[in-house]
Amino acid sequence: MQNFSQTGEAIAATTKKLEKTSLLASYFKSCITDDAAVSAVFFSGRPFPAWEETTLQLGGRALWRIVAELAVRDEGALSKVYRKHGDLGSVAGEVFPKVAGQGITVRDLESTFHQIASARGLSARSAIVRDLLSRATPLEAKYIIKIMTGDLRIGLKENLVEEAIAKAYDAKLADVQRANMLLGDIGHTLRLAAERKLDEARMRLFHPLGFMLASPIESPEDGLSYFSEAAVEDKYDGIRAQAHVSAGEVKIFSRARDEITESFPELPPALAALQQDAILDGEIVAWEYPAQIESATKVVDEPASEESEAKADNLGSARPFSVLQQRLGRKHVSEKVLRQTPVAYLVFDVLYANGKLMLERPLHERAQVLDALLGAPRKILHNRGPIGTQGALAFESESEATLADAAIIRAPVFQASSPEELEELFVAARARGNEGLMIKDLASAYTPGKRGKSWLKMKRELATLDVVVTAVEYGHGKRIGVLSDYTFAVWDGDRLVNIGKAYSGLTDAEIADMTQWFLEHTIEDRGFLRIVEPKIVLEVAFNNMMRSDRHESGYALRFPRIVRLRRDKAAEDADSIEAARKIYETQHA
Repeated sequence: MQNFSQTGEAIAATTKKLEKTSLLASYFKSCITDDAAVSAVFFSGRPFPAWEETTLQLGGRALWRIVAELAVRDEGALSKVYRKHGDLGSVAGEVFPKVAGQGITVRDLESTFHQIASARGLSARSAIVRDLLSRATPLEAKYIIKIMTGDLRIGLKENLVEEAIAKAYDAKLADVQRANMLLGDIGHTLRLAAERKLDEARMRLFHPLGFMLASPIESPEDGLSYFSEAAVEDKYDGIRAQAHVSAGEVKIFSRARDEITESFPELPPALAALQQDAILDGEIVAWEYPAQIESATKVVDEPASEESEAKADNLGSARPFSVLQQRLGRKHVSEKVLRQTPVAYLVFDVLYANGKLMLERPLHERAQVLDALLGAPRKILHNRGPIGTQGALAFESESEATLADAAIIRAPVFQASSPEELEELFVAARARGNEGLMIKDLASAYTPGKRGKSWLKMKRELATLDVVVTAVEYGHGKRIGVLSDYTFAVWDGDRLVNIGKAYSGLTDAEIADMTQWFLEHTIEDRGFLRIVEPKIVLEVAFNNMMRSDRHESGYALRFPRIVRLRRDKAAEDADSIEAARKIYETQHA
């Protein structure tokens, strides 16, 4: 352990990543394989491999008391040293006395960590730690405490440990990274590298893989500039979640790789009904269910009626993230909370299925596997609608859980071939209460922990104006019989000047309601277009503002869409041309 600690000091003394890697590689080569494997785990800043659920169950306050006792320092003196270092391990390294015969091995430390984890009660665990630190040299104690607290603070992350393993054993870095990802055990990975057997690494479930990340874009044009074929999904306002399922056991992990299963006790019974092992990627959201969904559950083998299919197409909608927050971090979720804040797991990717890792397969293949996987359970809600409708799994447990208890929903996938279509999807996503869009390359592999241009996210703070509707037109397609296209204006002094036109953002119910109002408040009927009383105020969002001779205001809004009806505002409360001018000047500064 002394050699380990001295290597840690040398690594901390340089800021050069290549030098850190070389120092660690040299250390690995100087050790027997078993010692090197244990050290790899410790150099990753943890006492146990990532896949293990073992914890030391010893808080910082208990460690502080042990350090103070062994250092024979009062609280004030120890606090002074701590203020200098800001790290309890470094405090121990400075204040612990040197005693002849001190020193432990890395495998002694590994064994003692397991003793601490299995001991019952704080006093028993503290006694083991006290004995351990009293046997260690001051420098060893420094690094033992650093490992226990999970922060070495030597500028060494696990990716550099992977690089050191590749360098020490002449292996390909990609092979080391893949093995560590599959195993969740950097020590086991080192052993395989030393034996030239990295290709023998197999997936170990119930340790979280890294999540693939997305890059932000600013405009619909950007969204179609990186690849020719795109899958488009809503960006949900929930928490990213990775679900591991095997033989009826389920664990759910957050993006931070923390297990969050206990916060969502209704999801495991639903996921456990999957008929094969799987790792799923998706979003947990607070969900509002239509009252009729429960009665729409059908046995798979039965033909779906038109009525059940219609119900399946209306599976509900996401609620704000603030609602979901009531479920986070709870060790016990009461029946009341389950009823008041139901959730859904919207699944958009599969990382492991059919006994095979799916990461390197293109998205369009993973999507097919996911569709087949979520269609397999014993009971489902049928979904045979066009692309974009939402289908859900409703698993029945022995306690006769209903869909209102839990739903696993295949996230709807759309397609867009132009900026205008992408913008329309963005507006629809926002209208559904979601954050925006995810735009994904159908040919892309799943790259854990990496942020590239294969996944894009379109989520932006939009400029808005409160405007007054001055004219309306009948829509097209399914909206041909309703007044759904609105021309709107802002105030220029005491007169209204038109500034734009929008036709998306309101619900069908709102459009029907407003159609009746506009018919009753028409000033001039021009056939397809009606001039209406200027009394309805809308909040309108848009990408940017341009100079234009088309409207009286002298401005035009790019990609305008209705955020909401402002029934709380009178027409005179709408924005003025000065507000529009300020937005234009800000955007074009």
